[in-house]
Amino acid sequence: MKKKLVLLLICVSFITITHAQVAGRTSFIKDSIDVYINRALTNWRIPGVAVCIVKDNNVVLMKGYGIKELGLPEKVDENTLFMIGSNTKAFTATALAMLQDQKKLSLDDYVTKYIPTFRLENKPAGEMTTIRDLLCHRLGFKTFQGDFTFYNTDLTRAQIIDRLGRMKAAYPFRTKWGYTNAAFLTAGEIIQRVTGQTWEMYLKQNIFAPLGMMNTLALTADMPKSYNRTVAHTLVDERLSAIPYGQLDGLAPAASISSSVNDMSKWVLALLNNGKVGVRQVIPDAAILATRAPQDIVGSIRHLNGETNYELYGLGWFLQDYAGHRIVMHDGGVSGYVSSVTLVPQEHLGIIILTNTDQNAFYEALRWEIMDAYFKLPYRNYSEAYLSSFKSNMAAEQKVYKTWRDSVALNLQPAAPIANYTGKYVNEFYGSMVISQGENNDLEARFEHHPKMFVKLQPIGGHRFFATFSDPIYGKTVFPFSFQNGKITGVKVKVADFVEADPYEFKKVN
Repeated sequence: MKKKLVLLLICVSFITITHAQVAGRTSFIKDSIDVYINRALTNWRIPGVAVCIVKDNNVVLMKGYGIKELGLPEKVDENTLFMIGSNTKAFTATALAMLQDQKKLSLDDYVTKYIPTFRLENKPAGEMTTIRDLLCHRLGFKTFQGDFTFYNTDLTRAQIIDRLGRMKAAYPFRTKWGYTNAAFLTAGEIIQRVTGQTWEMYLKQNIFAPLGMMNTLALTADMPKSYNRTVAHTLVDERLSAIPYGQLDGLAPAASISSSVNDMSKWVLALLNNGKVGVRQVIPDAAILATRAPQDIVGSIRHLNGETNYELYGLGWFLQDYAGHRIVMHDGGVSGYVSSVTLVPQEHLGIIILTNTDQNAFYEALRWEIMDAYFKLPYRNYSEAYLSSFKSNMAAEQKVYKTWRDSVALNLQPAAPIANYTGKYVNEFYGSMVISQGENNDLEARFEHHPKMFVKLQPIGGHRFFATFSDPIYGKTVFPFSFQNGKITGVKVKVADFVEADPYEFKKVN
């Protein structure tokens, strides 16, 4: 009897504590979020963060934290610009859905109706590709396939679309989801074919201006000209460093917008209010619903609270179920920035998180922390959980780098005379690369379509060279050269998975 009484008291106590935790959860937003974010800036080494929460058509929080650039005192505020990366895609998809609502096109129109030269390597697939296919990533490519060629490159939009047509799909058409930035570029170019306005001008006149997003920039080329802007940062040899802005206007409809939490709040408020700003219908409700309709299964996702659900993709949005709520969301990552935009339509809740370093998962952690607070779920300290995983991954990565650097320090001679590795190399999809001789048996590689970037190659034994890209976004790796019949015949080029996962085979031509 006493044992049962003790168990009963423990259960009652646990229920009381849990109820108290849950009942007071929304106080996290009012009382604790500033401390939480400022602590994360230090722990994650994030220069600046901007956060906005909207609920029931009101702004609950809109605030900047930290600084615009490491080492300088200028603070982030609600109007400070950040690059939002792939959160651009929802704007592109919404613009095309608006044109469908105006009967100027159908999302199920063939792409060739508007871009007659459009093709895929699989000719019948290219002929059958619709605008919808472009906007939901079901062309048959792997995630990020081709992005080394397309990302931060000097290729024009037309040249990227042409190369997309030459890229060999990894899977049969419409059988598997694979995130394809060049597909969104192609979709954005259809806007000009229909309206006579470029993608960027259409967005400015039909979305940015009507919503009052007066500081938002459509093109990355305009970011350096802005007064109130952040600077991009990443980790270089474990030290946080400012880096140049990515030049993404060749992929603009997929990734080029820069905005602030103030401007983004107007976008999110409109999307949560059926496209209305006051009494004005800026975005047709039908267009919003079209972008949220599930199109593809991305896969299963396991949340830190133990839930496992399917993740789907609409048009420019990821779709998830979480704690009994439907979540509409997207992340954005480009050189030196990661961001998150989240909508919970049935709760009239919107969350915007912008950061100016690409080496953090705090933007994800904070998103779930805020949702859990509103859903009255127990506090989990997602930031610490994500940080622990992040540090573990970084430590493993640095261990690999150390092994390669130690090999360089041994001054190992390559298996062939150093001059044999120099010359011109060609990849049919990318184009050319030239390798020349540097100092101390080092080599230097330069790429045709990345004129500002080079790769330092240091011998680590055999025909292998430790490769350090001058642009840290592309990472550090090993380039193995192929050797046949006494000659160097090619090299395998690998960039960071952040850009593209699979290597490129370059053949030596002279």
